[in-house]
Amino acid sequence: QVQLVEHGGGLVQAGDSLRLSCAPSGRTFTTYGMGWFRQAPGKEREFVGAIWWTGGSTRYGDSVKGRFTISRDTSKDTIYLQMNNLKREDTAVYYCAAARTWSSDGSSYDYWGQGTQVTVSS
Repeated sequence: QVQLVEHGGGLVQAGDSLRLSCAPSGRTFTTYGMGWFRQAPGKEREFVGAIWWTGGSTRYGDSVKGRFTISRDTSKDTIYLQMNNLKREDTAVYYCAAARTWSSDGSSYDYWGQGTQVTVSS
């Protein structure tokens, strides 16, 4: 069974940093794009960013540019979402996902993690 497992969510204060990780099990995604999405209560799913596993190219959603960074550790088969200068509006469940295409559209992604809650208090 293919799974994507996220870790690292929690409760932080505005201005703090947090790092999420996502590791696949059951298969590798070295020819995939790996994306991060988030969904806050009552809101639509939002593209946070993505990294192309081969080469490490990245792209980000406008709301997180300059604050969030996606990286990968090929030796650990893990991707990371480093979130700096967190704001209350970053509060959401964060999901990692895998897609064969380079896309900010969640419907393009074939595999999803279970999500991890990030709560930012003021």
